[in-house]
Amino acid sequence: MIRSILRVVLAIFYGVAGYFHLVRPEPFLTVMPQFVPYPEAVVLWTGIAEILGALALVQPFEPRLRRIAGISLAAYALAVWPANINHFALDMAKADGGLGLVYHVPRMFAQPVLIAWALWAGGVFDRRKTGLSRGG
Repeated sequence: MIRSILRVVLAIFYGVAGYFHLVRPEPFLTVMPQFVPYPEAVVLWTGIAEILGALALVQPFEPRLRRIAGISLAAYALAVWPANINHFALDMAKADGGLGLVYHVPRMFAQPVLIAWALWAGGVFDRRKTGLSRGG
């Protein structure tokens, strides 16, 4: 029961984030590290990935798809961590400190939590012998 509720909460989080990547990409573009090519396309496709991952995570029909979504959302959270670090650095370089340590430090610690949450919500840690768990 608790996993189902937290799965929905995580899906809402990713769904809303994906929506904003699509309809208001500017804030995401401002924190994109310079080494990332085609930043507009990256923001667009990350928004689509977040929405699709959220939908796959909460769909009730296929547990294997939920596991794939959990792995994909965890990998996504890991992949965007450099943008979060870049945002932190850019803000700290501002005269006013931007959003400040009160925002950025918890956000840095939240990233591994999001990764573990996605894996747990997707059932990746389950010990059943089906689908992606335990190599099956």
